[in-house]
Amino acid sequence: MTFGGGGFKMSSLKNILVTGATGYIGGRLIPRLLEKGYKVRCLVRHPERLAGRPWAGSVEILGGDVYEKKGLRRALAGIDAAYYLVHSMADVPGFEKMEEASAYNFARAASGAGCGRVIYLGGLGKESGPLSKHLTSRHRVGEMLRSFGTPVTEFRAAIIVGSGSISFEMIRYLVERLPVIPTCGCLQKRCQPLAVRDALSYLIGCLEKPETAGRIIEIGGPTAHPYEELLRIYADIRGLRRRFIDLHRWNVEFNSAMVGLLTPVPRIFAYPLLESLNYEVTCSGTEAAELFPEIKPLDYATAVKYALIRLSENAVETSWTAAYTPSYSRPYTFKDSEGLIRHAHVLHIWAGAEAVFKVFSGIGGGRGWFYGQWLWDLKALQDRLVGGTGMRLGRRHPDIINQGEVLDCWRVERVIENRMLLLRAEMRLPGKGWLQFEAVPAGEDACTLRLTAYFEPHGLFGNLYWYALYPVHLWIFRGLALEIRRRATA
Repeated sequence: MTFGGGGFKMSSLKNILVTGATGYIGGRLIPRLLEKGYKVRCLVRHPERLAGRPWAGSVEILGGDVYEKKGLRRALAGIDAAYYLVHSMADVPGFEKMEEASAYNFARAASGAGCGRVIYLGGLGKESGPLSKHLTSRHRVGEMLRSFGTPVTEFRAAIIVGSGSISFEMIRYLVERLPVIPTCGCLQKRCQPLAVRDALSYLIGCLEKPETAGRIIEIGGPTAHPYEELLRIYADIRGLRRRFIDLHRWNVEFNSAMVGLLTPVPRIFAYPLLESLNYEVTCSGTEAAELFPEIKPLDYATAVKYALIRLSENAVETSWTAAYTPSYSRPYTFKDSEGLIRHAHVLHIWAGAEAVFKVFSGIGGGRGWFYGQWLWDLKALQDRLVGGTGMRLGRRHPDIINQGEVLDCWRVERVIENRMLLLRAEMRLPGKGWLQFEAVPAGEDACTLRLTAYFEPHGLFGNLYWYALYPVHLWIFRGLALEIRRRATA
């Protein structure tokens, strides 16, 4: 589909703005744009979450919010092309209005700044038929971006397959954990998965193709599959024997709750993904092949194999968890102030600060929490029962941790290499919590380990919660500090 043109020259598209830089696609797009020689600017709500990215020093990072119209004028000044990768995957009240308003604000600001072009990644789905709320909202965002006349290239894709993508992770965990997989009629609907590397190739390649401006381009892999077949293909690749039982009826509310319990994907994300299973999302045209003959998309099985290789190599470049902030948690900045409870354990360790940092910065994920794991598991179960994430989000890499990343049920708030790691709790608590690990050099081959828990209680219940668990905290944090010392000196 074509919507108007644009008078820009491709050779002038040098200054690029990327919104959604903390997201799964945005985090992979930016280093590839830099490799191509583009000058990149990022607009993000929480700039601190990009501090640990290896490319952070090569881009201009601005704080802002498209919904609240903060920082848009400054971000779009002098920009030749802008990527709009702002999405709400969560099933929260009023998300459609929020997405529509955000896109409207961005389109208006882009037009006013004279931006040459907007590139948007939306969702597949036939406009002539019914669509889920989220797919309908994706299409509406495209309309809003076109509303002020700036040429828009709108790509529409179904499932993006890659290590760390939310759709792939949901398939992976369900097949890995369930020997018997329930199915229903909606799993016979077809979708056309696309490898993440191919999605990035389309997004970047369109910058050098003026004929892609003002068009809606459907992108997908070479074949379409019923959703059930996606599960079967994954099981075959992994050599897993799985039975599929037809339940005939499908309750999105119940099944999203089950997915929330069985996988790291919270119910608020699982619901829109499962709701979309009721609709076919396949490409209806050949525009992508005609406009991008050089791109030969991977088939689904090959894309899965590449994703599994990245996981086995601990080479997950970005994960959907990096952009996920639970609805009950907001990005607090750590401050030492009145009303803050402090609980510290200090040990002298006959090992260098670098060795001690290597131990505590590798905590969580597959290694667990070093001491009293059953208590951490019990806390995770309690958090999941009240709608939290538990300890299931894991970590991107077992040894490398960057600021802004997720570490199980914590967010990495600050990292000082070979010195300090500060985590902020994203579990449901009657207050705000932090856990800080610090290795302070004390000579050539010695250091002091300071393990400090901070808690800012909310009201009386918050105080009662902390002091009721004080004996447990005393035992588990002391044991954790001793275990870090043991591992560092081993």
